[in-house]
Amino acid sequence: MSSHDIDTQLHRPAPGHLKLKALVVLVVAIAVVGWGLSTRASDNTTLASQKQEQLIPSVKAINPSAVSGSQSLRLPGTLQAFYSATVYARVGGYLKRWSVDIGAPVKTGQVLADIETPELDQQLKQSEAHLDIALADEHLAEITSQRWQRLLVSDSVSQQEADQKVGEYQAKKAQVEAARADVERLRVLEGFKRITAPFDGVVTARNTDIGALINAGHDAGHELFTVADVHRLRLYVSVPQNYANQIHTGMKAALDVPEHPGQTFDATLTDDSRSVSGVTGTILVQLEVDNADGQLLPGEFANVRFDMPNDAKAMQLPASALSFRKEGLMVATLTDGNKVAYRSVRISRDLGSKVEIASGLSANERVIDNPPDGLENGDTVQVLASGAKPVEGGNKS
Repeated sequence: MSSHDIDTQLHRPAPGHLKLKALVVLVVAIAVVGWGLSTRASDNTTLASQKQEQLIPSVKAINPSAVSGSQSLRLPGTLQAFYSATVYARVGGYLKRWSVDIGAPVKTGQVLADIETPELDQQLKQSEAHLDIALADEHLAEITSQRWQRLLVSDSVSQQEADQKVGEYQAKKAQVEAARADVERLRVLEGFKRITAPFDGVVTARNTDIGALINAGHDAGHELFTVADVHRLRLYVSVPQNYANQIHTGMKAALDVPEHPGQTFDATLTDDSRSVSGVTGTILVQLEVDNADGQLLPGEFANVRFDMPNDAKAMQLPASALSFRKEGLMVATLTDGNKVAYRSVRISRDLGSKVEIASGLSANERVIDNPPDGLENGDTVQVLASGAKPVEGGNKS
């Protein structure tokens, strides 16, 4: 083969089907590049949208529930005897004997103890002697006055002398009255040698014994006995100020005590202090409890239950819905368009996991449960379906 034939073969034009293949490859390459650019743009758009959505916090919305029925208010109380008297001695001496001990039932006027009073006995004898002397002096002055009155008729004595004798007689009469009063006083004190019960009840304390020195008076340490009337008891309870307008005379309550588990006793509210303690913020109320069978003891602790009527306007929410802000206690509600609006509320009762809202909220409100930190008025939120997990965010519109 000659060189001319070889050159002719090298410069021969390419077949048509090769050009077509090249064109197809070019179109495919352009399509791939276009598809890649389109996909990237779509992904960027989707990512931007997702980022925007994640900036909007997701929250759970709940509706407040109305409070129905009555609420049970449980408070501690203290039982006291209906009457309780500490018995002191009115005269000094030594305890001769005592007749009753603690826990003994007594009747009005029953002798509790006898006091030996040698000094008082001597004073009484001396006073009685003084009375006898005063009576004798009075009798002599009376006779003398009468005699001088007769002498005055015969002008044997002057009017002045007769009047003087009459005055002496009157003075002696006054001395007799004074001496008699002193005798009566000491005789009354003699009656206090016997210590008696002031009313029907039970002896709850005996603070003396035979031979003990007895000092008259009601100073601390001079108590002899304490007598309590326990057929009825007084129950004292401190009620929080929030419930002041719900308590009233005649209101019923139930109480239980640790030594009688499972058993309740009835009580009736009889009065209250009509004032709020500045220290505790409570009102002291008094109830009466029938204790004819003597099961309850004065001075013991009691759990008291009041059945309080519910406020018809009160709403109930989980405690997690509350927000403590600088403006005070608030809840986050949702307006149209899922915008946040904080509302000030007032709690009427704290039940632990739930609270009762007395004012500031209505039944048709949508409330955010456990609102995210940083959520402000006017923020837009997403409301999750029930059971979905909230996502926090901070976008403000």
